[in-house]
Amino acid sequence: MKIIIDADGCPVINICIEISLKYNLKVLIVSDTSHIFEFNNKNINHIIVDKGNDSADFMILNKAEKNDIIITQDYSLAAMCIAKNCFAINQNGYIYTDKNIDELLLRKHIGKKLRKAGKNDFKIKKRTKNDNDKFIKNFINIIERAINL
Repeated sequence: MKIIIDADGCPVINICIEISLKYNLKVLIVSDTSHIFEFNNKNINHIIVDKGNDSADFMILNKAEKNDIIITQDYSLAAMCIAKNCFAINQNGYIYTDKNIDELLLRKHIGKKLRKAGKNDFKIKKRTKNDNDKFIKNFINIIERAINL
């Protein structure tokens, strides 16, 4: 079991690493060339992929194995990871499951259509301490569930 982080635009990389290392888990960070990270720990690996649509997603899918934990905000990637029997969670602690992923994918599709029609009033909310707290709680919960499988 390992932790895989979809690192492009991920605000919880350091939190993930800190918690993962407490559980002695391997961490794989995947990003494109615009996000370079350096870590001096044998349990942390960083794969850099070319910029481009879905380059990081394809690498993550290639590396993901049953019971791995994937941190991503990409619903499509989460859906494919769930299909590989992985756990998936976003940076705010929202846990993707086979019970909620279809609705999320539908929302994504509708949002894309609205954006194309020029009807997007989506505003990104500023990250809060509560977002970090919820992520930490749910991330630890998933780790413990995966370890006990």
